[in-house]
Amino acid sequence: MRKRVCILYTGGTIGMKPTAQGYAPQSGYLRQVMDAIPEFRAPEVPEYSIHEFDPLLDSSNMGPRHWQSIAQTIADLEQDFDGFIVIHGTDTMAYTASALPFMLDGLAKPVILTGSQIPLSQVRSDGRDNLITSLMVIAQAPVPEVCLCFGNRLLRGCRTTKVDAAGFQAFDSPNYPDLGHIGVHITIHEHLIRSPKAFSTLLVHPLSEAKVGALRLFPGISAELVANVLRSPLQGLVLETYGMGNGPSTDDALMDVLTKAHERGVIMVNCTQCLRGTVDQSTYQAGSALAECGVISGQDMTIEAALAKLIYLFSLNLSLQEIQKAIVTNLRGELTPADEESTLVYV
Repeated sequence: MRKRVCILYTGGTIGMKPTAQGYAPQSGYLRQVMDAIPEFRAPEVPEYSIHEFDPLLDSSNMGPRHWQSIAQTIADLEQDFDGFIVIHGTDTMAYTASALPFMLDGLAKPVILTGSQIPLSQVRSDGRDNLITSLMVIAQAPVPEVCLCFGNRLLRGCRTTKVDAAGFQAFDSPNYPDLGHIGVHITIHEHLIRSPKAFSTLLVHPLSEAKVGALRLFPGISAELVANVLRSPLQGLVLETYGMGNGPSTDDALMDVLTKAHERGVIMVNCTQCLRGTVDQSTYQAGSALAECGVISGQDMTIEAALAKLIYLFSLNLSLQEIQKAIVTNLRGELTPADEESTLVYV
């Protein structure tokens, strides 16, 4: 029996139409283009239905309320389909792919985000392969978690980040292997897939309007600037640090600002600016100084995952102590526990 897939079309380049003012989204146009491409009607391709969001958005305009709408739509339709594809603009796709795993508690079916760098209507569009591959993954080797499929790579959603503004290999999973090899055949690395909860019911965790942000350290950053960022009503901050989680430890004024923010209850998460690697606040004094100020190690989480996790945790109405504990706990595969690091093989 052919699988049934729901395609949630939120907007983005893949479905845009050429206009006098440039490419722009237009209601119904994606369906029109897909209907004209024979490969989407091939017998091995699963049956699909397109659920179009209104309005269609450039992903630069996406925010937590849109994540909420996507998650709730998946939950509402979950019993009717074998999997979901979320068509999304590339600019903030990694943020949505990082947020949905936290929101969709008990997910047991594949949710794959994809899109393109060139509209599907154009001759050289990468959207055709990205979309057909996403459909075939669900048809042949369903992965029961939130993934991102782009440029013939299947990645864990909450491990992804955009690394190329124009190339077809636009996304990477710097600190976790690809979930599968997509070439002539689709081969899923089952040992890397998270198992769904037994006998679980899909539950959507709504997101509150948590006040969180991110700040990238740079040489010469002033304590005054950091203090302004950390002012109330900020609840949480992802601090993008150097190397293995280091900061300007000899700047007493800055260290004092961080300490006072911690004492006020601001949750600060230390994530490295480097594409690959993990934060270790015990290796250098410049890192341990941040730990002494109350900054929590984000380990090998991406910036996108750390932000999404903060919003999610604040939305659960947990105590500050519970949030601090949860930050360093692997909840959805967003970070690598120490006992798993030596077992990962990158391909």
